[in-house]
Order: sequence, then C-alpha cells, then structure tokens
Amino acid sequence: MKRRDRWYSGRVESDVTVVRWGRYGVPVIIFPTAGGDAEEIERMLVIDALGELIDQGRIKVYSCDSIAGNAMMRGDGDARYRAALLDGFHGFVREEMIPAIWADCRAPGIDIVVTGASIGAFNALAMLCRYPDVVSHAIGMSGTYELSNFIGPDGGEVLFFATPMYFLPGLHGPILEQLRRRFAVLASGEGRWEDIGHSWRLAKVMGEKGIPNRVDPWGPEYDHDWPTWRRMLPHYLAEIS
Repeated sequence: MKRRDRWYSGRVESDVTVVRWGRYGVPVIIFPTAGGDAEEIERMLVIDALGELIDQGRIKVYSCDSIAGNAMMRGDGDARYRAALLDGFHGFVREEMIPAIWADCRAPGIDIVVTGASIGAFNALAMLCRYPDVVSHAIGMSGTYELSNFIGPDGGEVLFFATPMYFLPGLHGPILEQLRRRFAVLASGEGRWEDIGHSWRLAKVMGEKGIPNRVDPWGPEYDHDWPTWRRMLPHYLAEIS
C-alpha cells in the first residue's frame, strides 16, 4: 500500500522524495508543513486518521519533501533565491509529481485534490490558483497565505506570481475562467497559535474574482497543531471523495 520514490529535479536542484499510500481512489496531494518531509504526515498520524478512506479505495494519498519550506526555515540564500525556489517547487509538483501521479493511477489528466496545513496550505492554494487545469479542489488548514515574513521583503516578481493573495486581483482570461469552476475550503481553528484572519483575507480576494470558496471556523478549542488537522482532513476528504 505504501510506495516511496526519489528522483533529482533540476527545478529545485535537489533530490525529492515522493511517497504514496493507497491503491485506488481520488488522488490527493498533502503538502508538508514548512520544515516537513514526504513522510511527515505518517509520523504525525494523519495517514492513520485517513485510514478508513484509504482502505475503502476512496482516496490515494501522495506527499513530497518540503524543499522550499526547508530553505525558508534555514534562511538559505537571499529573498530572491528563496522565492525562486518556491516557484521551482510549484513547477516540480506541476510538471513532475502530478504526471507521476497520473502514471501511478493509470489515469492521464485526472483531476488532483491538494491540501496541507500552515505553509502546506499556502502551497495547496497556490497550486489550485496557478494550475486549475489539473487541480480541482484545495483544502487549506490553518493556512499562512502570505510568505514575505519567511522569504524576505524583496522576493520580487517571482514571489508575486507564486502568491495567490498578490496575483489574483489582476488575474483574467482562461485561467480565471477555470478557477471559477474549482473550489477551495479555508479551514482554521481559533485557538492557540491560530490566525484565522489569513483565511478571511484570502477568501475575500478569491470571492471578488468569483472563485468559489468558503471559510470554516472550527472554534477556540482547535489549535494550530496536528490534532486539529487530523480532525479536519478526514472530514473534508470524505465530502470530496
């Protein structure tokens, strides 16, 4: 049921691990948190929480190393380097990981669901908004949707076009029309270390462009932590699958 692959990507100038759990079902990419790797969600018991959906063949889960997130946490290079790595990471997912998922599912072109928590939520929403041709749903949990505090104040044009909060207001044309047929859930607790304001701000930007979305407040008993995300994710993936 579990498969682990690793290959070199010139887009991020690094080896990247991609792990899959399950045999059948809707393909779901779960992005790790900022410093996480492809198997973080297994160690943090998210795979256990999704066990019933996986065993029933409703979802097939994939994850990969947080290449750009790790660089942010370490402070590698300057702001423009970190922004370029973030953009390269999104390119890796679109041009390498998703085609590998299609091959694994024997279903070229099948829609992908993306999700993640914290900075993983940023990556999920960025993938939806940048590539609605292949991503159908995004589930952001406790999202941090503006990364200049991590990348630096001078990420430049590359950071602008990797960040939905920045590029969506000026978006038009075929990509926007595709996005208007997609859907995003922005879920957040309101307990310790949470800032649901990130979700409301992104929802406003998306709503003004006619992109279907909703904010789900989970209340003050849910912290910015793994127990919250283990509760959230099976709930939303059951709705989709």
